[in-house]
Amino acid sequence: MEALLLGAGLLLGAYVLVYYNLVKAPPCGGIGNLRGRTAVVTGANSGIGKMTALELARRGARVVLACRSRERGEAAAFDLRQESGNNEVIFMALDLASLASVRAFATAFLSSEPRLDILIHNAGISSCGRTREAFNLLLRVNHIGPFLLTHLLLPRLKACAPSRVVVVASAAHRRGRLDFKRLDRPVVGWRQELRAYADSKLANVLFARELATQLEGTGVTCYAAHPGPVNSELFLRHVPGWLRPLLRPLAWLVLRAPRGGAQTPLYCALQEGLEPLSGRYFANCHVEEVPPAARDDQAAHRLWEVSKRLAELGPAEDAEPDEDPQPEDSGAPSSLSSPNPKEPTEPPNPQSSPDDLSKITHRIQAKVEPETQLS
Repeated sequence: MEALLLGAGLLLGAYVLVYYNLVKAPPCGGIGNLRGRTAVVTGANSGIGKMTALELARRGARVVLACRSRERGEAAAFDLRQESGNNEVIFMALDLASLASVRAFATAFLSSEPRLDILIHNAGISSCGRTREAFNLLLRVNHIGPFLLTHLLLPRLKACAPSRVVVVASAAHRRGRLDFKRLDRPVVGWRQELRAYADSKLANVLFARELATQLEGTGVTCYAAHPGPVNSELFLRHVPGWLRPLLRPLAWLVLRAPRGGAQTPLYCALQEGLEPLSGRYFANCHVEEVPPAARDDQAAHRLWEVSKRLAELGPAEDAEPDEDPQPEDSGAPSSLSSPNPKEPTEPPNPQSSPDDLSKITHRIQAKVEPETQLS
């Protein structure tokens, strides 16, 4: 009996160590007041995206949920308005698998929303499911769609600078290897899907790196954020039905809840003083080194050029405008950490209701004590 109790105690102690060192996410601090700012979160109808949007709404931001399903997106917007007490949470349709849908979203957003301060690319897929396309669906949804959307919204981001772009990446990027000759070939079978997913996450990290280079001096900064091991729909979406009841309890024990997974993306979006670290990869709310393949500037630039072709960007679109066809007064704050930016001259659409490296790192860590924690 004593041996049994000792064994149980050791198991419990081991689990506590694993949980607090590997599973439990540090809370996000950063800017507490986001009134007057607008954020777009893709895939925000569930999981990490929904929890990210909830915290942004709680801090007073106007939040646009960019989701594929209108029914689920509208329902999530309603839930978030009720839970946050912020009526400025709206849904807009976006299907990242469709370049036409990405363009339609950008057109609708730019015509109705005068500000864009935070763009969080959260949406992603881990498998093609039963869908068969003539292109690499995982690359399209996880990288090409976000690449195009960022490009189309860049003028507004620049006009509202300082602003931020956050790309939700994954530790899976360490297994990625980009073959530019086969980059957009269709994916067939689970082995190819695992490889394609890792490749798309490597593309995310390289995209953030090259985007930071392209945007240097504009006031727009970008970050790749690894949410950690998260118990979300992405984890179980393509698991066979008979296996899910067996995996759910295990996932509950060893994976983060979506609220914990949202902490690093929120840190990258809100933490003050991160500007000198633009283009870096973050995990557990601190900058983390990446393997050589993920810091290859030549590969990052090549990916940028190939992505422009795959996103079907024309010559005129490739030459980004220096000025945004913006409202008369963009109301851009002088600093992202300014607590009360001026309200834009034109109100949002009335139909839409409801920052030496070690010094920098130490300064950032000193600010980690949150003003507003997720509960």
